[in-house]
Amino acid sequence: MSRAGTDPVSGPGPGPASGTSLQVLRGLDTGPRGLTDAEAAARLVGHGENAPPRPRTPSALRRGLRGLRDPFTTVLLTLGLVSAFVASWGTATVILALVAVSCALRAAGERRADRSLAALRELVVGTATVLRRTDDTAAPRAHEVPVADLVPGDVVRLGPGDLVPADVRLLRAHGLTVSEAALTGESAPVAKAAADLPEPHAESHLCFQGSAVVAGGATAVVVATGAHTRFAAAQRTPEPREPSAFDRSVHGIAWVLVRFMLLTPPLVLMAGAALRGRGLQTLPFAVSVAVGLTPEMLPVIVTTCLARSAALLARTRRVVVRRLPALHDLGAIDVLCVDKTGTLTQDRPVAARSLGPDGRDDPEVLRRAAACAWWTLQLAELPAPDALDEALLDVAGAAGEEYDGLAALPVAPGRRLATAVVAGRPGRHLLITKGAAEDVLERCDLPDDAERRRLLALAAREAEAGQRVLAVATADRPARARPHTPADERGLTFRGLVTFRDELAPGAAESLRTLAALGVDVHVLTGDHPATAVRVCRELGLEPGEVRTDGGGDPGGADTVSAGTEGASGRGDGAGPGRAEVREDENPVRTGQVTAGTTTVVARCTPEDKARVVAGLRAAGHTVGFLGDGVNDVPALLAADVGIAPRGAVAVARESADVVLAEKDLTAIGHAVTAGRSSSANIAAYLRVTLSSNLGNVLAMLAAGLLLPFLPMLPVQVLAQNLCFDAAQLAFAHDRPDPGELRRPTLLRPPAFLRFITGFGLLNAFADLATFGVLALALDGPDALDDEAVFHSAWFTENLLTQALVMLLLRHGRRLTRGGRPGPVGWAAAFLAAVGLAVPPSPLGAALGMTALPAPYHLLLAAVLGLYALALTVATIRHARRRPQPAGCTVAQNSNL
Repeated sequence: MSRAGTDPVSGPGPGPASGTSLQVLRGLDTGPRGLTDAEAAARLVGHGENAPPRPRTPSALRRGLRGLRDPFTTVLLTLGLVSAFVASWGTATVILALVAVSCALRAAGERRADRSLAALRELVVGTATVLRRTDDTAAPRAHEVPVADLVPGDVVRLGPGDLVPADVRLLRAHGLTVSEAALTGESAPVAKAAADLPEPHAESHLCFQGSAVVAGGATAVVVATGAHTRFAAAQRTPEPREPSAFDRSVHGIAWVLVRFMLLTPPLVLMAGAALRGRGLQTLPFAVSVAVGLTPEMLPVIVTTCLARSAALLARTRRVVVRRLPALHDLGAIDVLCVDKTGTLTQDRPVAARSLGPDGRDDPEVLRRAAACAWWTLQLAELPAPDALDEALLDVAGAAGEEYDGLAALPVAPGRRLATAVVAGRPGRHLLITKGAAEDVLERCDLPDDAERRRLLALAAREAEAGQRVLAVATADRPARARPHTPADERGLTFRGLVTFRDELAPGAAESLRTLAALGVDVHVLTGDHPATAVRVCRELGLEPGEVRTDGGGDPGGADTVSAGTEGASGRGDGAGPGRAEVREDENPVRTGQVTAGTTTVVARCTPEDKARVVAGLRAAGHTVGFLGDGVNDVPALLAADVGIAPRGAVAVARESADVVLAEKDLTAIGHAVTAGRSSSANIAAYLRVTLSSNLGNVLAMLAAGLLLPFLPMLPVQVLAQNLCFDAAQLAFAHDRPDPGELRRPTLLRPPAFLRFITGFGLLNAFADLATFGVLALALDGPDALDDEAVFHSAWFTENLLTQALVMLLLRHGRRLTRGGRPGPVGWAAAFLAAVGLAVPPSPLGAALGMTALPAPYHLLLAAVLGLYALALTVATIRHARRRPQPAGCTVAQNSNL
């Protein structure tokens, strides 16, 4: 077996890609027709899969130790070590057990999440177009195979938007440019060309794995795969992603609480020493109080919520979340930026009319345009027809077969027209040119400028009606042997126009209404003519507002690959129909200053414009999602909070996305937004309930420690209570939020959040302190408070009952008033209340230093809890009324950018 491909492609110097094309093919034991299926299978066994080295899966121990990076877990570990240092072994044991349980649960959750995501990613398998034969005598056949199955010697085809699947040597290329940013960090595309005998140290004849095809097409032979590619050899650890909005919010809240926790032990120690003369005797209690403030289950809740929702989305909606934190950000988006084609409209435009120079219907214009499309596709070896060519061929059929094709000059960067050369009358060649109206008319012989202006006005009229416009011209030339060039596209005879309309995507209008009801504004960023985008938006009930344009741009951008896709107005002159007169230094698109509430449609967008608009919306405080599927969408996908791509997107776009859809469908995004909000609502509810309850308990314990002649609770009792509460909180990961919580983006704003937990924490502290009065009445006077065991038991029971009430009323108060079922959180609250009542009189309670409570206490406690429940309900209702309401439910009200 050939050893070709066992060394990385180095370009300069000897190697599997050096020498002439024939030498390379012989060295790889292959040919232009590719390998047979049997040869490919044998080489796959010898060389292995075409995949970079897989990162090592972290061990269970490493996963557990990674949990210590969480600020809350780090503080818990520190407090446990301090307790062990002062020989408070019981406190240290319980705290360190909490740390171990938290790390173990988090490690198990991450492992399950990784396994789920690994299974989900199998839905998104990259493919490559390869020439294979069934046997040595069979003709080669192009078909899609998984990238992992490529082997050295395979002959592959590359087209716009493809990721180069391996290191390859070009055999044929047409206008090929690739982006090598993944290898070099340079964003500017690099021109590539086939060379039979390349110059020494040249690399223009090579393409490397990880590069992205920007324009043009090529046929190439694979020279290195897998770990032997340059990409694998140069692979570095990726730069860490910028923290998400959720991460920033949670960490902001966490560090405020961490500071408070670190202040608690010194304050308790100083107060105990000053007022009671206890000194270091109160250290275990002080440490336990600080532990009581810690939401140590937060990492577990976050991981479990996001992983469950991601798995449910993949199973029911075929939506793959490639980065778990992106699911929360998806629930938080309030602006969704989309392209028009394939999202609001179908991917394939429809030929509407063909007009002669006089503006009347002329079928011959359509037939000539279809012949040009047919022979350009056949002779230029393009990987596939573009959308307008497909529309022409769908209507006209095999119109080009009545001619003999001779040559083709396809669309290229900076060139917005295509020409096919066919055999005409004996001894004559017929040139058929189609493209943007301005470009075609510049190459036509016209009587005068007035005629040119009349024809441009005819094209402008169709463009202003929201149609795409393609101009057609011909020339009859003497037959010749030398190749045709763009210089021959002169002195043409103008034949007419073909117009195209965009068909609305099924269900697009309903999807827009669904997103509007969720408070998500939809903005359309398109490279098309402004009138085309406005027409589509209005047909869908989406009020376009103020339409913006990019103020200029590269006519060779990805949205202008198809000849004529820019309609009648070229980008260069800035004076086409429907075009805003905007100076470049004042253009809000170019400065990224498009803001919500002013603009829904941004037309004539280049890839850089899309990224600037997304970045500007983020800078204005919005959480932005971007749906894209082309090479031109990659900068915006990376700039958005959440990049979304359909499964059929070009490979480079799919790999840049955080979320991958089975289809390019806004309905699936609506379901994904709802799933993200469900997870976020559960996480936010856990934080609200846990922190407000914990804060109230801590404040009450600090006050009681100053008023009582003994500790209000033993350290082991505090930790046991905290452990019971933590176990009940796991139910939040499995709960279903109320529908009202899903109608608005879920955001954790630290200032508002801290105000919430402070207000409800104080209310909880008042309920705890009211227990003093209950105990005084139930136990016949203040002197009875000297009974430490009774006091500890009473407060243990009261704390767990109030925490159960907080879980029930803050999470499901409205649901219970409507007679709904309590759900997992309701059952967990009932379990917590049962533990609070059952532990003190049990043998476990005796081991913890507690005792059975007198009957009068339970009656008075019920009265206190009833008043507390009433106050908590009133406070919850007032808080809900002050919260901002979700946006209106009509598209026009919600879709103005």
